[in-house]
Amino acid sequence: MKGQAMYSKPAVESNHVGTSPEEVEVLLAGGKGVRQPSFLRALLKAFGPYFLIGSAFKLLQDLITFINPQLLRMLIEFTKETGMPSWWGFSLAFMMFGCAVLQTLILHQHFQYCFVTGMRLRSAIIGAIYRKVSNPKRSSTVGEVVNLMSVDAQRFMDLTTFLNMLWSAPLQIILALYFLWQTLGPSVLAGVAVMVLLIPFNAVIAMKTKAYQVEQMQHKDMRIKLMNEILNGIKVLKLYAWEVSFREKVLQVRQKELAVLRKAAYLGSLSIMAWTSAPFLVALTTFAVYVSVDENNVLDAEKAFVSLSLFNILRFPLNMLPQVITSLVQANVSLKRIQTFLTHDELDPGNVDRNINAMVPQGSLLAVVGHVGCGKSSLVSALLGEMENLEGEISGSVAYVPQQAWIQNATLRDNILFGKPYVEQKYRCVLNACALTPDLDVLPGGDQTEIGEKGINLSGGQRQRVSLARALYSEADIYLLDDPLSAVDAHVAKHIFDNVIGPEGALRGKTRILVTHGISFLPQVDNILVLVEGTVSEMGSYQDLLKQNGAFAEFLRNYSLEDIIEDDDVMEEAWGAGAGEEEGPSGKAHPGRDCRDWPGELLATVPMWLQLQEGWVKFSVYWDYAKAVGPLLSLFICFLYAGQSAAAIGANIWLSQWTNDRSDSPASCSDSPLLSLSMPGTMVMFSSFTLALGKIQAARKLHQGLLDNKFHTPQAFFDTTPIGRIINRFSKDIYVIDEALPSTVLMFLGTVFASLATMIVIISSTPIFSVVVGPLALIYFFVQRFYVATSRQLKRLESVSRSPIYSHFSETITGTSVIRAYGRNGDFVLMSDMKVDENQKSYYPGIVSNRWLGVRIEFIGNCVVLFAGLFAVLGKEKLSPGLVGLSVSYALQVTMSLNWMVRMTSDLESNIVAVERVKEYSETPSEAPWEVENKKPPNEWPPEGNVEFADYSVRYREGLELVLRNISLKVKGGEKIGIVGRTGAGKSSMTLCLFRLLEAASGEIIIDGVKIAEIGLHDLRSKLTIIPQEPVLFSGTLRMNLDPFEKYSDDDIWNVLKLSHLHKFVSNQPAKLDLECSEGGENLSVGQRQLVCLARALLRKSRILILDEATAAIDLETDDLIQSTIRTQFEDCTVFTIAHRLNTIMDYTRVLVLDKGQIAEFDTPTNLIAQKGIFYGMVKDAGLA
Repeated sequence: MKGQAMYSKPAVESNHVGTSPEEVEVLLAGGKGVRQPSFLRALLKAFGPYFLIGSAFKLLQDLITFINPQLLRMLIEFTKETGMPSWWGFSLAFMMFGCAVLQTLILHQHFQYCFVTGMRLRSAIIGAIYRKVSNPKRSSTVGEVVNLMSVDAQRFMDLTTFLNMLWSAPLQIILALYFLWQTLGPSVLAGVAVMVLLIPFNAVIAMKTKAYQVEQMQHKDMRIKLMNEILNGIKVLKLYAWEVSFREKVLQVRQKELAVLRKAAYLGSLSIMAWTSAPFLVALTTFAVYVSVDENNVLDAEKAFVSLSLFNILRFPLNMLPQVITSLVQANVSLKRIQTFLTHDELDPGNVDRNINAMVPQGSLLAVVGHVGCGKSSLVSALLGEMENLEGEISGSVAYVPQQAWIQNATLRDNILFGKPYVEQKYRCVLNACALTPDLDVLPGGDQTEIGEKGINLSGGQRQRVSLARALYSEADIYLLDDPLSAVDAHVAKHIFDNVIGPEGALRGKTRILVTHGISFLPQVDNILVLVEGTVSEMGSYQDLLKQNGAFAEFLRNYSLEDIIEDDDVMEEAWGAGAGEEEGPSGKAHPGRDCRDWPGELLATVPMWLQLQEGWVKFSVYWDYAKAVGPLLSLFICFLYAGQSAAAIGANIWLSQWTNDRSDSPASCSDSPLLSLSMPGTMVMFSSFTLALGKIQAARKLHQGLLDNKFHTPQAFFDTTPIGRIINRFSKDIYVIDEALPSTVLMFLGTVFASLATMIVIISSTPIFSVVVGPLALIYFFVQRFYVATSRQLKRLESVSRSPIYSHFSETITGTSVIRAYGRNGDFVLMSDMKVDENQKSYYPGIVSNRWLGVRIEFIGNCVVLFAGLFAVLGKEKLSPGLVGLSVSYALQVTMSLNWMVRMTSDLESNIVAVERVKEYSETPSEAPWEVENKKPPNEWPPEGNVEFADYSVRYREGLELVLRNISLKVKGGEKIGIVGRTGAGKSSMTLCLFRLLEAASGEIIIDGVKIAEIGLHDLRSKLTIIPQEPVLFSGTLRMNLDPFEKYSDDDIWNVLKLSHLHKFVSNQPAKLDLECSEGGENLSVGQRQLVCLARALLRKSRILILDEATAAIDLETDDLIQSTIRTQFEDCTVFTIAHRLNTIMDYTRVLVLDKGQIAEFDTPTNLIAQKGIFYGMVKDAGLA
């Protein structure tokens, strides 16, 4: 059986191809109506125990927290009593210090455990998602999955840090209340009541926020998906001058996103207000009740400040709870998203091939032919097990060459070896057979040349040949070749067929299934399978089918083939003589597209680290952000925050005054506290409202700038920049600017002013403290600079090593069928894991450096506590107990705010980097303006369609060789020009020049008397039409794909659909013109996509039409339809065709033969054949002469 492919589909039986035993168990478990597999349970099993160790530390720390207020009470008592020995005071101060240090050490142990768990969680989630994706049939788009990996996995990571707060916060609250009860008795309940009342208020806000969150995620997914498509099809957008319409689409989505953000921001500032004023309100109600309940209750310093410090302890858990809860809610949303993704079915039914029975004998060559959309590619996918084949099997190992070559971002050699060991001799043979040897001499690094994402620096033909070489090298039993010869020139195709696929080729003796449109090779295959609309209409050898006189014979008769069969021997000879001889089988491919990527010396290895910026974040970046917020608004925000801190101090100073009064004369109880305590709350609300306004403003401006610039960026930029890197700017960095940065700014301002406030209070109550401030500040400054520098570089390394994870990932998605066919899932999973590990290498030191910092900074804070206590003991004669209480209770808070301040400084720096990165891509040099007002061509331009190249030269980028040299030619309106030449001779470059995707190095192009270099790009591009090499569709309706500006009526559109032979297909669709095209137009076959491009061209009906190898992916019949449509509809237009199939251009007015970027021959086809030059050689190869 080995090497036999059997294929039949009667019965229905699910067939998961290539699933490992574990997966099968999972699939079985899913089938028995057992409970749904729970992702959460799996996570708990894996990471729970380790996490619990951290929780134990947390518990210990919570208990120690409560010792300090008790010590504070003793200290205040000590200052009140006169006869106490000094050593008691000093020992109290040192005990407070010792306690604080212990607390620090334990807390950071806990954090370490939490963060490490978070890190492991993220790797696990990314791993799971990746493994899932490398199984076929994705029902999610690339954008969604990348979001799952980046944003949702990140959410889990953030959650682990706070998860312990879920039980620790309530515990702290209970303990604090217990001690408060001891101090103030039942009046504490008044304060508690206020807190409890605030909880539902916040719960409501949290619920609303959650709803907004989900809505915003949808908009974001939508926007990233759109951007992903736009960037993938940017070349087409430029050629059609459609940027404006797509820019509008993105901005509409962004508008919705910002509207949701704005609502969420206002809600957020309400809840912040509630939480900041909570401690004040609570203290106020408690004290007021305490004093008014009983005449004998005296609020002295001891009681007031001990309760204040307890209330301050309360404040943290109360603040954290809602955060933890929202974080939980978000993680829950993410959990659901990931779970639904991971439990998607692996394969889905819904096939094109109705009913196929075929048996391919071992070692034979089967050709599959048929029209566009009749299910040829689907047959191959079904054989691969991509589509669910209801029954049938193939045995033996498989090699697969897809219709659109899939190239990895690796060296050329790695692309061919594809994980197999390197054998010099075999490798050389493969290169020769696939006509790749000449190309290697051209590539800057030979076979070590690094190939960009999607094979960007290879021409289409080279990509296809590399893909074929990969299959040849893998030495499988069965070869599935999906139209591998379409993208290469006729003579190369012949060489490959003879040396690889055909009866004499390297693959003889293997089972080969070849989907093809090229008729010339059919006589040499063993069997032919003819598909009509998804079913086999006939099958047999070439001669049998001709005798049967069925569909196939008809198919051939349209292309009178007799001459080709007779010319068989002639072809052999022609190959020996003629053009092949001078140039070797694939011609010296000229470095046209081939090195349009990076400059030569970089090409061999393109390190990711190129992207690293060094050193401080420049001040200008902060200024950029402030400008985006609005300079005046920025100042106003700072002013509000200062006011907020001042109000808080005022309230507390007033309290210390009050307690001192009370101890002298119990009677004087005033109402002024109400006023002073409600001030801070309103200030907070004000400041967060203004900040919310500013943040939306900045988010809008920065995104708009980035978007506008990217639409104006020249094509060369997109060719050299991996798409992942640009998408990263639009997803991660914009997300930071939308959400993370503003909240960091808020916390930063808050902590800076709070720390200042603390210092001011301590110094004003014990002036001698100012002596210590200097040295402490110095130490603090050094620690902070040292940490921030390290952490920032680590953060940058981390974000730079994150990109490869995603780009490898989207590469895998596009190449799943190839990867699975070669059975390399495992290796790719390993590669992904390696990339994640690389990323963790820079993430883990980041965590540890945080712990280092925490211990150092908190030590400084603890010193502040120590000195505040010592000076209070020393100055006990002069100080009132109220002031001692005030300064020490402030000192107890300082640790927290100092710690947060460094955190926030470094967070601010690492988040502001997002502004820097967005700015960097918003300021890349842009292309020529879209419209030049004073040079606008008249509306009916070009009236005739005369095109003149005057001594024209062009290069892909500065520093590369010229692709076209000194080309001069004149084309009269209405002429039809065929452009031919070997791969890389500069054929495609010529068309790009007409559209000014490449700007001239010298010389100029003149169309009907207008120099095209002088007018705006849109004015130029909207007047030319191209049918590009790779048909690109965008997700949206068919109508939008044809006419994004809605300039034409429905009748116009139906009319062009008739002309482009899509009428039948579209009118059979229930949605008619509103047929939804999926991402990249994947629900249409490649041929149908090509016809849609034809329809676009017909709709624009401009004077000059350019066809770029447009006929490569189409079967001959459709090709004829297109050609005849072009002949009739574009009769009076100037047409340039880059031809692969010479028969398309034999009746053109003139043929231009390019060689190495120069004009080799330019004349009518008849004259050229008579001259017996290059063109003649090519024609003979194609068997037309």
